[in-house]
Amino acid sequence: MAALLLQPNIMKHAQKELDNLVGTNRLVEESDLQDLPYIQAILKETFRLHPPAPFLVPHHSIEACQVEGYTIPANTRVIVNVWAIGRDPNTWENPLKFDPDRFMKHPEIDVQGQDFSLLPFGSGRRGCPGRSFGMLVVQIMLARLLQSFDWSLPNNQHDLDMSERFGLDLKKAEALCAMAHPRLPSHFYHWCLLQDQVL
Repeated sequence: MAALLLQPNIMKHAQKELDNLVGTNRLVEESDLQDLPYIQAILKETFRLHPPAPFLVPHHSIEACQVEGYTIPANTRVIVNVWAIGRDPNTWENPLKFDPDRFMKHPEIDVQGQDFSLLPFGSGRRGCPGRSFGMLVVQIMLARLLQSFDWSLPNNQHDLDMSERFGLDLKKAEALCAMAHPRLPSHFYHWCLLQDQVL
């Protein structure tokens, strides 16, 4: 959301995709997600720049091996820096720029761990077991947030601190504050109003 708030043209492109496929008479559903390539490209680009776990889970070599010309001795702890892979200028053109179009041009690159230039969930038997569920939840959440609301920064703000706080997971250092403006018919928001009254 932070990246989209800084580039409203990308947000509008995603909303147009949602409007063309789903419209404004129903909410986007799980079955729609496969037909929303731009939303998927936004998520791939987000995971490229901001992987959930910047160093993945450490691995341990059982025996000595060669990887890309490097010798890894037996009994060595190996850490994969996916944060650096996603920002490598030898792999990505303009690596620090948030640009979902790179994945529209190359839709075959995915987060399943088959393409080693994008490994937010790891790869192989040691890959994240919650990858599919996590992707589904993030996709439907982003799609519904973009379908349901126009978003803006508060107080005519035009810039955001995009610095990150490293740890086991990767978080934005400063909390994101954004303004939501409804863009669907009012009956879609009654549930929210009822929830506020109950609370």
